[in-house]
Amino acid sequence: MRTILTLCLAGTCLSAQVKFSPEDVVAINVDGKPFTIFRRGDKNNKPFLAPLRSASGKIVTRGFPMEDIPGESRDHLHHTGLWFSYDDVNGVKFWENDPSYTKPNMGRIVVTHTEWKDGDKSGILTAVMEWRDPKGKVLLVENRDMIFYSDPKLRIIDFHITLTAAQEVTIGDTKEGAFAIRLHDSFTERRGGKMVDANGRTGMINVWGKRSNWVDYTAVVDGERLGVAIFDHPQNPHYPTYWHARDYGLFSLNPFGQNSFDENKEENKTKLASGQKLAFRWRVVIHPGDAVTGGVEDLYKAYVAAR
Repeated sequence: MRTILTLCLAGTCLSAQVKFSPEDVVAINVDGKPFTIFRRGDKNNKPFLAPLRSASGKIVTRGFPMEDIPGESRDHLHHTGLWFSYDDVNGVKFWENDPSYTKPNMGRIVVTHTEWKDGDKSGILTAVMEWRDPKGKVLLVENRDMIFYSDPKLRIIDFHITLTAAQEVTIGDTKEGAFAIRLHDSFTERRGGKMVDANGRTGMINVWGKRSNWVDYTAVVDGERLGVAIFDHPQNPHYPTYWHARDYGLFSLNPFGQNSFDENKEENKTKLASGQKLAFRWRVVIHPGDAVTGGVEDLYKAYVAAR
């Protein structure tokens, strides 16, 4: 039987005894309303958050492959809610790695520990994960803090991610990664969705493969104009990041690819000695309106100023 733990922000929770098993999930409520669920992803080869909701309760992520919703797109089985993975760590694929695939050299990201602390203004969920090659050998250890904030109009998650090399590793240059959200089909450009970056570029043709501080993706979801923004922190390696943002709803930043996005650039290989670390900070904001009416640039400035 699956056990669900609820992390409450600015709300009241009943205490519960939680026993973890391979199917356990952690549900996060904000201001008494469901926001998202952290899933270990044992059957998906990686952990993820899904679904994600706006403050008004609208779901902004695609349901598939976790849910079979009539009329919804069914491409890319490895696009699961919000996740972080990459497709070239010592040649091992952690991005295109759904268990149903027959691709060679697929790895798994396995959650080994979780803990949490709720609060009035914010709550934190911490997870430790092992990036394992096909033989089970650990290549990277990921320590992740996910901080959820209470706000009447916004839904905000901060991600503090540290990757530690468990052995000597090389992170290669590919477009297939890394910190990503598969958005609801309403966000596709063919259905009126629109992406814009911090430099004012709009549409996939102008945003994909470019570097920018942030990108915002907006759409009308169940009659309400909503936006989803991802912020790249100035302290991150390879800042500002490249964007692997597609017109069909894939919304991803990629700090490792370079030549894959710009053939005029040298191939980027990030080499880590055993025990060496890489640290990243990203923020996800779900807001009403578009990038302008939602004040995304001001939200980004506040994010940077607070660190």
